[in-house]
Amino acid sequence: MKRFASLALMAAATMMMAMSLPLHAKVTMPPFFSDHMVLQHSADVKLWGTAEPGATVKIKASWKGGHAKTVAGPDGCWSLTLRTPGPGGPHTLTVSDGEKLTFSDILTGEVWLCGGQSNMEMKIEDKVTGWEQELAESATHGNIRLLHVSKRISAKPVDTIDIENGGWTTVTPETLSPFSATAWFYGKEIAARTGMPVGLIESCWGGTLIESWTSARTLEPIERFQAQIDMLREMPDDKQARHLIFEQQVARWEEEMAKVDFAYTDGRLVWAQPEADLEGWTACKVPGYLQWQGLSGYHGFFWMRREVELPASWAGQDLELRLGGVDDDDCTWFNGEFVGHTELCVIQRRYAIPGRLVRAGRNTIAVRVRDSGGLSGIMGDDSNLHLRNLATGEMIPISGDWLCRETVDPGKTPVFPIDLDNNFNGPTTLYNAMIHPLRDYRIRGVIWYQGESNSSAAADYKVYMPALIRDWRQVWGYNFPFYFAQIASYMKEQTGPERSEWAELREAQLQSLAVAGTGMAVLIDIGEAGDIHPKNKADVGRRLALNALYGTYGQDVVPSGPLYAGYSIEGDRIRIRFDWAQGLRTADGEALKGFWIAGPDRVFHPGTAVIDGETVVVSSPEVSNALSVRYGWANTPPCNLVNDAMLPASPFRTDCWER
Repeated sequence: MKRFASLALMAAATMMMAMSLPLHAKVTMPPFFSDHMVLQHSADVKLWGTAEPGATVKIKASWKGGHAKTVAGPDGCWSLTLRTPGPGGPHTLTVSDGEKLTFSDILTGEVWLCGGQSNMEMKIEDKVTGWEQELAESATHGNIRLLHVSKRISAKPVDTIDIENGGWTTVTPETLSPFSATAWFYGKEIAARTGMPVGLIESCWGGTLIESWTSARTLEPIERFQAQIDMLREMPDDKQARHLIFEQQVARWEEEMAKVDFAYTDGRLVWAQPEADLEGWTACKVPGYLQWQGLSGYHGFFWMRREVELPASWAGQDLELRLGGVDDDDCTWFNGEFVGHTELCVIQRRYAIPGRLVRAGRNTIAVRVRDSGGLSGIMGDDSNLHLRNLATGEMIPISGDWLCRETVDPGKTPVFPIDLDNNFNGPTTLYNAMIHPLRDYRIRGVIWYQGESNSSAAADYKVYMPALIRDWRQVWGYNFPFYFAQIASYMKEQTGPERSEWAELREAQLQSLAVAGTGMAVLIDIGEAGDIHPKNKADVGRRLALNALYGTYGQDVVPSGPLYAGYSIEGDRIRIRFDWAQGLRTADGEALKGFWIAGPDRVFHPGTAVIDGETVVVSSPEVSNALSVRYGWANTPPCNLVNDAMLPASPFRTDCWER
């Protein structure tokens, strides 16, 4: 009996142990491993995930030699590499640690990561040129697959990632419609010209700065980011705790500002109040850059104010304030009460004004602006500058006469804190959440369309752009090709000599070609004066693809329009040399446009430009001792120089004269 009881106890203990363990091991992988995925062909690709600690994980693919195994570590994490075959498919892939996880309809081909801001994010469904035909023909592109990374912010690098549609998708009208148009036209061209399957990974966010997409390791040596990166490291994971910290940081920031900013009196921000003393304020026009109005300075922190007369019927009514774009950032008050804060000049401000603030007669709008350099002010069309009565729809314009006054240099102020739950432009925050988790997924290369949001600090972009390229290559561990779009023309067409932040940003992008393994699509001819998001994304994708077809796939194509390569002074003329200058001509058959020339006085005059073989010779009767030539040096320049591939020349300047 004792022996029987002992055996019974042992059996019960064994059963209890069995019940305490999972009946089936559950192997998992990140969501970018899914049905319909594209794996980089002919490569050692990394596969990874989680399983029970100590479990043997086996991989079996349908191609020859497609098998491997490993053991999950004490934390349950596992990884291994698997050699993929040449371009083709469909394949299957099974992952098992006792329970099978099977992926089907896999292609091996070319995987491209597509990043940037709103012009990369602009969707097919945003009615880009040819959108209806693209959707109608979408099902014919079975060799192209799409992966769309969801928008997310993180203070620290994370390994988890959110993916739209749960993973890779085939191309259908439903999946293509919300996908990046630039990425799509690029991928379609690569697939057609190489015959290989293509996987497109979209990871972008409109209105974002390049530093948001760069790792802390790369940014930390740059002094201006050190304090913000330190702030981010202190942020907790809990949202409520983060918000409380942010509010405390803002309160401390205001306390420190009050010590150095004479917009405060006895700790009170008097310049935001309707009763502020306006002696010493300067008249200005809105919209319009202050520097274009003959006002020097206005960098760092400054204020702009406008008084608006409202009818008695508007008193107590909820309003919407549309403020256009503010270069660079703003904090805005209405009748002395704070109503909103926005960063980046390209974002159109819309602030809700509660009815309790609205009174008949005089009402005051006060805007504190922070400008990091270059041009500054309130920009936009008159249609985006008004107060709107939400109840009646009536609008009262606020363009026209304003007042402005400088206050304090930002070098003397504390760094404004980062609101992680509302501000997607903190340094590293998008890299942490939307790039870092992809770092081990094998890619062929990157296409990039970004820069508009950094246009007010083009000198910095000359550092940030090469830094991002090197950063991502270091993160992935190999020097993949990196092709980028130069920002297109935007705003009113040039009518005279122009100081242009957009031209300076294009120059920074042009100079980034010094980084090996890069290429640039010039878009100066396809911008739209009234829209920062030109709808011709087919040419953007095609021109990016030409760079890849030449630089990555070795095809006999012309990858670029003429690129400035040097100059020589010949008395009162300047001769410009170009790369990719075969068959120089004008796009419209007319005389060359867009060239300006200056002498020692640095005053630019319209240049007479003549094509001479693979060079252009520029002169002017107004300039007898020529020193510098600029081409396309404006927000929206009228320029027409192309090569025999009908690809446009990049804007450039031969000088490095400061503002």
